[in-house]
Amino acid sequence: MTGPGPTSEHATSPAEEALPAVSPAIERAHRMSFANMLRSLVPLVVICLVIVGWTTFRQSGDVGVRTVDPSSTVQLAAARAGYQLLVPTGLDERYLPTSARTDAGDAREGDPVTLQIGYLTPSEEFAGFVVSDDRDADPVAAVLDGAEDRETVDVGGESWTRSTTVDGETALTREADGVTVLVTGSAPDEELETVAGSVRPYSG
Repeated sequence: MTGPGPTSEHATSPAEEALPAVSPAIERAHRMSFANMLRSLVPLVVICLVIVGWTTFRQSGDVGVRTVDPSSTVQLAAARAGYQLLVPTGLDERYLPTSARTDAGDAREGDPVTLQIGYLTPSEEFAGFVVSDDRDADPVAAVLDGAEDRETVDVGGESWTRSTTVDGETALTREADGVTVLVTGSAPDEELETVAGSVRPYSG
């Protein structure tokens, strides 16, 4: 005779029989919490930052400056000028020529000729060179009109006048036989003097 006591098999309650089995897809969805998503994204963000940082580092030396070759402009000015043209010669390669202009293209025999060359200096500032046999030429007058003379200085074995322009920049000038040579810009005085000290007669 058997009684109602416990048996060797577990009896399933009606409530348990009513619960459906949890599918693997639902289990995966439960695991896909915000914290898990964040932990998955962190490595990707770090990798992106490393790539951006490396690209920036490699491009840091590129200042994005467009340089020019002033030689043809200098040749034209020398061919038309009625005076011995003077130009910066043998400057360090860190002095990058960024502009070169002359009015010699429109000059007739006997007309004044002005030559301008602009440089980006090693400190990434501007140094402008001008030579002209016209004191009233715009590139000369724009710098020297209103400038205050400070002192006479020796640069490269030549006597230059150092003055301060109305814009507060240093200007170095030298005049001889009606020809004005001018170096000015936002560059430090040392770099302006380097440009001035390199000025030599153009030899072609």
